[in-house]
Amino acid sequence: MVDVETMVRYVSPVNPAVFPHLTFVLLGIGIFFTAWFFVYEVTSTKPTRDIKKELLVSLVASIFSGFGILFLLLSVEIYV
Repeated sequence: MVDVETMVRYVSPVNPAVFPHLTFVLLGIGIFFTAWFFVYEVTSTKPTRDIKKELLVSLVASIFSGFGILFLLLSVEIYV
């Protein structure tokens, strides 16, 4: 049998006090790259489009937005 008093309590690698700050920073970066992707798609013509650039910008935007939403949920105490 494992005694509860001998167990080590889990400590989050990120301090919960900085969750709101991380939310704003990560979502801000995600919105920036999303806007960049949108402007690139609207202003480029079919012959000048580059699929590598489109995929890279959309990947970066989705990663930052995803982590921003994760920290948004954590900051309002919805633990996922």
